[in-house]
Amino acid sequence: MGISRDSLHKRRATGGRKKTWRKGKKYELGRQAAGTKLSSNVAVRKVRVRGGNEKFRALRLDHGNFSWGTEAVTRKVRIMDVAYNASNNELVRTKTLVKNCIVQIDATPFKQWYQTHYGIELGNKAQKGEPTPVLAGSKHVQRKIKSRNQGHKLDSNVADQFNTGRMYACISSRPGQCGRCDGYVLEGKELEFYVKKMQKKAKH
Repeated sequence: MGISRDSLHKRRATGGRKKTWRKGKKYELGRQAAGTKLSSNVAVRKVRVRGGNEKFRALRLDHGNFSWGTEAVTRKVRIMDVAYNASNNELVRTKTLVKNCIVQIDATPFKQWYQTHYGIELGNKAQKGEPTPVLAGSKHVQRKIKSRNQGHKLDSNVADQFNTGRMYACISSRPGQCGRCDGYVLEGKELEFYVKKMQKKAKH
């Protein structure tokens, strides 16, 4: 028997068993899970589905488009590691990419953007205290950078991540369905929540 998405084989709400009164239908079929792995040997397969439509089954991926919400910027970045998965620790061990899993991404593209946009080099260990913008270029550009920095403050938890060169991000696309691994950078309360979870897991 194949993988089926019907409910005919399930029991009633009262607990009684249901009689089999018809066979399984084509529209109730299920397919094997993609189990997308983190690998530089990228592989995406096309799957013909109901109605002649197509799905893209990512088998191996190592990059995706990740957006930094508060700064409203998106960059194509490399996925470095799978850090946490709420549903199953086994998916962390096998480095499986699924929707809503927490991954570590390369911070370099965002670091470069931040430097050109705000004139501040993040993750510079030589700098002590609050980083000051380095004003370069024409007077017009300098004024622009100055005005951008007025009242702008970077979340300390996000800033600390630039020291390691990696950022925590969450995958929001479904790699096994659309063949892409896109997501967003974790910030604020959400970042605090997942960091606590990962620290708790590390102790056990």
